[in-house]
Amino acid sequence: MTLQHEAFDTATLVPGFHEPVLPTGEPDEATIAASEERSRHWLSPGQERIKYGSDAHKDMMCRMFEETFNPYRPSVLKWPTLDDAALHRITSLPIWDIAVQTEGKARLRMAAYARTVADAQMRNALAQNAWEENRHKEVLSKMVQHYGIALVPEPPYEYPNDPEWAYLVTGYSECIDSFFAFGLFKVAHDSGLFPPELIDTFEPVMQEECRHILLFANWVAWHRRNLHLFKRIAFEWKVLRVWFFLGMERMDLAKSLDADGNEHAQDNNFTVNGAQSVTEQDLSVAELMACCLSENDRRFAGYDKRLLRPTTMPFMVRCALPILRFFERRKKRK
Repeated sequence: MTLQHEAFDTATLVPGFHEPVLPTGEPDEATIAASEERSRHWLSPGQERIKYGSDAHKDMMCRMFEETFNPYRPSVLKWPTLDDAALHRITSLPIWDIAVQTEGKARLRMAAYARTVADAQMRNALAQNAWEENRHKEVLSKMVQHYGIALVPEPPYEYPNDPEWAYLVTGYSECIDSFFAFGLFKVAHDSGLFPPELIDTFEPVMQEECRHILLFANWVAWHRRNLHLFKRIAFEWKVLRVWFFLGMERMDLAKSLDADGNEHAQDNNFTVNGAQSVTEQDLSVAELMACCLSENDRRFAGYDKRLLRPTTMPFMVRCALPILRFFERRKKRK
């Protein structure tokens, strides 16, 4: 199955899914503030320990995802007027083509996997995740249209042959990319180079990504605990291959060709130099990594502590930070 970029419909791809009901008209400030608060803080009743993989665990993660839903509509988001300098900074960021296409692939991959899930409650949560990814794509599309950002033509989106593989690639990719995006977003917020109104417009999308990877981390734990021995071994082997695939993908610094045959660098290494695009401050790698850790902790802090958090990137960065700081101190002494 091949879908053009405008043909996506979650309810058609995942039978039984009902799209969230969005409010009509333009919401007032109090409604927006309440939605923002609800999307960031969620506690499940009771204090008992949760057995990961149990029905109680599944119920908790699915309710979290449903009850923290933010009903914003891309069509009513306010895009502030930018001065020439800010407009240039936005349009020159090397991320927009791949950001739009990444959301386009993510929505289809998540919907494809959701339709294979037998459990109705979990299937609905994953389908809503796909629907929200499509909403992210709408937000990006409206932003680039508003500011006149030129994009290369979107390719058709291919239905995955192995939906579970595609979902794992997407989920772990978001765990990696969101960890760094949280830090870069904070740097951009503090830099003052972009209007606060623009930062605020994107804030619901950033927190939504936090919810997405929170759901994914708990789905992984729930799913693996409910597999029989041989299927569990096959699943762990697939996860290992996914991490290897993602590592190789991010190590690939080669240039790709756009639709017109012109070379341009994709944003696989955007985190390495992305801070230079969103701040005038001379930010070291260690400082940026520390910011990513702090923001990652802050964004997850409001959710029930019994829900599992993504751990791989925070663990790796915490291990690397002392080494980075050591070499940076050594460099300054020279």
